[in-house]
Amino acid sequence: MAYDEHLAERIRDEVGDLPGLSAKRMFGGVAYVLLVNMLVGVTGDHINARVGPDAADGCLALPGTRVFDLTGRVMRGWVVVDGEVLDEDSGLSDWIGRAREFVETLPPK
Repeated sequence: MAYDEHLAERIRDEVGDLPGLSAKRMFGGVAYVLLVNMLVGVTGDHINARVGPDAADGCLALPGTRVFDLTGRVMRGWVVVDGEVLDEDSGLSDWIGRAREFVETLPPK
């Protein structure tokens, strides 16, 4: 599956100066990893955001979101955010912020 390279570039622009950030190909797209913990990934025209188990239900109540179900098994603490939501003025920044808030609490692996 191809992924939206423009969306991936927007994410790079948003988080590119974070120390410990790297990009890796996974899930048929690209994932952005912060201090060895995945932050967000681009698959198709949407992102997969790691928001944590405590925030996931609240995030799933927001428009344009759904569970992250990669193999028939729901990935707990993750949400998929549709591309239309990310096109809004602060949509992408908001979702990256939610993911970053959680990921920065995780210990390095």
